[in-house]
Amino acid sequence: MKDHKLFQYFFIVVLSITFLTTAEAQKYKKEVIKNLDSQTEKYGKIAHQIWDWAELGYLEEKSSALLQKTLKDAGFTVQAGVAEIPTAFVASYGSGSPVIGILAEFDALPGLSQAIVTHKEPVVAEGSGHGCGHHLLGTGGVAAAIEVKNWLESSGKSGTIRLYGTPAEEGGAGKVYMVRAGLFDDTDVVIHWHPADVNAATPSTSLANISAKFKFHGVSSHAALSPDRGRSALDGVEAMNMMANMMREHIPDKARMHYVITKGGMAPNVVPDFAEVYYYVRHPNQDEARAIFNRLVKIAEGAAMGTGTKMDFEISHGIFNVLPNEALAEIMHKNLEVVGGVHYNDKETDFAKEIIKTYNGKRPPESAAKVIPYGPVHQGMFSTDVGDISWVVPTVGLSAATWVPGTTAHSWQAVAVGGMSIGEKGMMVAAKTLALTAIELMNSPKVITAAKQELEKKRGQDFKYKALLGDRKPPLGYRK
Repeated sequence: MKDHKLFQYFFIVVLSITFLTTAEAQKYKKEVIKNLDSQTEKYGKIAHQIWDWAELGYLEEKSSALLQKTLKDAGFTVQAGVAEIPTAFVASYGSGSPVIGILAEFDALPGLSQAIVTHKEPVVAEGSGHGCGHHLLGTGGVAAAIEVKNWLESSGKSGTIRLYGTPAEEGGAGKVYMVRAGLFDDTDVVIHWHPADVNAATPSTSLANISAKFKFHGVSSHAALSPDRGRSALDGVEAMNMMANMMREHIPDKARMHYVITKGGMAPNVVPDFAEVYYYVRHPNQDEARAIFNRLVKIAEGAAMGTGTKMDFEISHGIFNVLPNEALAEIMHKNLEVVGGVHYNDKETDFAKEIIKTYNGKRPPESAAKVIPYGPVHQGMFSTDVGDISWVVPTVGLSAATWVPGTTAHSWQAVAVGGMSIGEKGMMVAAKTLALTAIELMNSPKVITAAKQELEKKRGQDFKYKALLGDRKPPLGYRK
């Protein structure tokens, strides 16, 4: 009888503790959402300023400085110029474990300048623009980090929140150099987000990617008077491209190769003594990507031999595929459901309808309010330098509907919508979800342990990180 009463007492105590924990969780989640809602205008102005600057990779001096100042003003300690990159930084607040990292990007894309209108209209001819929404990505990450800092301060809990300012995601692989420099070695979990046309936290992976510029050196000569004395570097490039296109038939189905000729000569009557072609090689597995790239190098060597030219190449960047973490994704998805999607007002709905007409979209504006149901791991056909981080630290991310449903990234439509209130609303959905997820993880050591175990199992116990881009220095001038 005594045992029975003791069990009843114990059961009531456990229920009470569970109830209090649940009640406390509901309370802080409501407070986080309310706090960030009240800061929408502030963070919207920051994002729009970065949108207006539209600075390219490794050149984001003003954008990086603005985010650093915002964090310093909020009480963070900022270490700037990390990993030999002037615009990279790490901002920290708190002490002890766990250490939760949030990622922030802020680079734009060349040639995507666009006004906030429903038709194609560059602000600056051939100027840059935020076609991937990194002005929102960086600002949303900063907003989340500051909100987690406020929670740490008010709750008295131990833990460290870090905001990683990561430049040049678009082809510059900024995060790879930060991983290589050991900046994530003591981080327990990394969380991130990306602009999109849907709200989703389903675990997903990506394509590994190796890119390089192949440079051919020939001999110039008068193309009519003495063509026999010339050796065309452009012939070397074209021969390489022809053989690479033939190779496409003999690479794995999920592989991707793309190229552009960046330099091909100056005048038709001069045999070009220099030409250059820029290649991307992608595959869901970094080992396969490396193998395909090595075949491409052999092709370039053969092209040089056959055209009497010389060839050298420089790897621009190399990034791993994202390693999804389902233990973390489940937590993030639940918090995204708490936050909900993006709701348009009448003016935004009218704008969205006009945008949708430009690409004959089938999804209505109101679908931006939905959260995609949690599902199995999704194979993404994109590449991101988040991949390298995900192989050294348990990493989880989400997408938020900053763009009108049906909009594709790297488009003028994405730039236009990203510069107005629709983009800002999606950014705040992400900021709230990131903040809630970070706080929940700080209160859930068992989840962090499970995430680390999942990472070790997926990558293998013998895994040792080695960057695909080797030991090269960050290509700080690749956008100049």
